[in-house]
Amino acid sequence: MRQAPSTGSPSETSESAAAARTGQGLEGVRILDLTQVYAGPYATRLLADLGAEVLRIEAPMRAGHGPVGRLPAGLDIMYPQREPGEQPYNRFAYYNELNRNKMAMSLDLSTETGRGVFRRLVAVSDVVMENFSPRVMPNFGLDYPELRKLRPDLLMVSLPALGLTGPYRDYVAYGTGLEGMVGLATMTGYPNGPPLKTGIAYGDPVGGLHAAFGTLAALRHRRLTGQGQHIEVALRESLTMTMGQAIMDYAMNGRVGRRQGNRHEAWVPHGAYPCQGEDEWVAIAVRSDSEWRSLRQAMGDPEWARDDRFAGALGRHQHQAEIDEHLGRWTRGFDHYGLMRRLQDAGVPAAAVLNIREMATDPHYVARGFFRSVEHRAAGGAHLYPGVPWKMGQTPGAVRRPPPDFGEHNRWALAELLGLPEAEVSELERRGVTATVPAA
Repeated sequence: MRQAPSTGSPSETSESAAAARTGQGLEGVRILDLTQVYAGPYATRLLADLGAEVLRIEAPMRAGHGPVGRLPAGLDIMYPQREPGEQPYNRFAYYNELNRNKMAMSLDLSTETGRGVFRRLVAVSDVVMENFSPRVMPNFGLDYPELRKLRPDLLMVSLPALGLTGPYRDYVAYGTGLEGMVGLATMTGYPNGPPLKTGIAYGDPVGGLHAAFGTLAALRHRRLTGQGQHIEVALRESLTMTMGQAIMDYAMNGRVGRRQGNRHEAWVPHGAYPCQGEDEWVAIAVRSDSEWRSLRQAMGDPEWARDDRFAGALGRHQHQAEIDEHLGRWTRGFDHYGLMRRLQDAGVPAAAVLNIREMATDPHYVARGFFRSVEHRAAGGAHLYPGVPWKMGQTPGAVRRPPPDFGEHNRWALAELLGLPEAEVSELERRGVTATVPAA
């Protein structure tokens, strides 16, 4: 973290006062969001959920595909009813889920005029977050040393894939590729099978969480000291931090992690087992001899389970394939929710493996009010969105607004926030520096 010089130590900043009034922890904090795709938008969404005013800055054009994250190719399945519609850039579910609670404007930073407008926005903002490759912001003349001249206590958060320094600094990578670069893919897969990716670009949400936490820590530091700083979250290093057990096993024992599917190094049985119906499963984890005995009783203590080879943890580990075969035949006779309850009542850790439809109607989620219905005109009405992923008494956070349409807040940002006259706003639109429809 590179700190800016102190501008004093205010006893209470405007954002802390606003938070006290509204119950939103980050009320009064303005974030300029230059991020794209997943990691960065996820970080700013978490901060927006906490009450920050997040203004997305999106290019008026993007290599024929519209802004990254709004108009990707080959993912029609991610539109409501699988229909891109007349405004696909406002209907894409991937973008909308990551950008609720935010505002958006379009601004062409490849032009000096666009960069001039951005500089004016920086002067009245608290945080700039970006996840370009490291050469982009310096090429724009918008790197941290330049931006802090506009606001000395500015916080800048950068999420480069591989860091701002080092021989790989200029390489571009996404969370999926990083799974291979950190060694995660070598352990994700089935025994005797090839490496597999996790399927969720795991490095992106991990990096986004770390970036959001770093921003919160830096905001607190600024509140106490008046200092701004530049925070670097290298996604590869962020993801490596989740590999602690495997890294320490190699460092201390010389063992290289191996693929083992859903199995566990010590607990047996451990895995997902088939249930009634198509693609229905239950996850079971037996961690001790007492839980094994509880599982036996829940199954009616069948003869195969009374085999002395399975009585102890070592024996179960040596014969886990045989246990899995017997257990899988038994679980097929049950509904996955019903079996989950039966095993939990018996003291055996178990959970139904849910598909997305089941998650939305899961009684536990429903009782806690986790999913929120959000009305979005361009997306065709109300849809369920994941709620705020924490519960706090004094600053709970909330889903306050739908995801923004492309360029929806251009005039708010230009005319109201910056105070530009109407003629200047219209000229920016005429020249394509800003737009409400992405150019091809």
